Amino acid sequence: MLWVGATIAAAAFQVGRNALQRGMMSRTGPWGATLVRFLFGLPFSLVFVGVAWAFAPDAALQFGSAFWWPALTGALAQVVATAALLLAMHYAGFAIGTALQQSSVPLAAIAGLLVFGDNLSALGWSGVALTTLGLAILVWPRRTGGEEKPVLGVALGIASGLLFGFALNAFRHAGLRLEPHHPFFAAVASVAIVQAVQAGVLILYLSWRDRPALIAVIKGWRESLGAGLFGALASSGWFFALNLAPAAAVRALGVIEMPIAAFAGHRLFREGLSVRQVLGVIVVTIGVAMTAGL
Repeated sequence: MLWVGATIAAAAFQVGRNALQRGMMSRTGPWGATLVRFLFGLPFSLVFVGVAWAFAPDAALQFGSAFWWPALTGALAQVVATAALLLAMHYAGFAIGTALQQSSVPLAAIAGLLVFGDNLSALGWSGVALTTLGLAILVWPRRTGGEEKPVLGVALGIASGLLFGFALNAFRHAGLRLEPHHPFFAAVASVAIVQAVQAGVLILYLSWRDRPALIAVIKGWRESLGAGLFGALASSGWFFALNLAPAAAVRALGVIEMPIAAFAGHRLFREGLSVRQVLGVIVVTIGVAMTAGL
């Protein structure tokens, strides 16, 4: 059950990282804020690799197509998903954007079955159906705050869930192919490799398309380091959990970030939830608990 503790910790760190990234969007834009996650998380990820290596000196990394194709496709999906999530938070609110990201629960289960052959129990699939119902209640069209674009926020949130769902499955299989006998070392090594690729691609893109955003990221390095640390801790937790359990179950338990995000949205961004949205959160929570088999 180590994956349970790793998932809960990852969810908490993820909320902190998202809050810091959202706060930077006004200066860096969505792609600059996305770069913060990977560029400033990379040094911490490399430290984690060194620590993990000390406990697994006999680990043998297996770089091959079985690792690279899920790692690289997952990396691309995660970059786009992060930008979509930040925009969803901007338009629909921090807590609602986080809740919409939970669409990765049913989507991760479906993607895992169709692409990677992972399957869930009858209880798990019932939980997927209930989670989907809860999400429908949660995002049924209404004014959700933000900047008068709740429908766009909902669409971006669901898109981020789809992409995160694919990325989670991809990273799980990449870690299992990299070093199947040392799951924690494989997790942090995969994080570092993927973050290096993501940071490099985003730096090249911003250098070409939006240099002011890249400069703003560098100037805000103190705030960016905090987001990077939280991001590295969150990613390591997710990867470790994914190496121990199916992606749908990991993402399902990760729904604990919803109440944490609701609290953070209220305290940091002065946001609130309606009675209907609270009902949606409760239904989603029950559904994801069933998906995780808890």
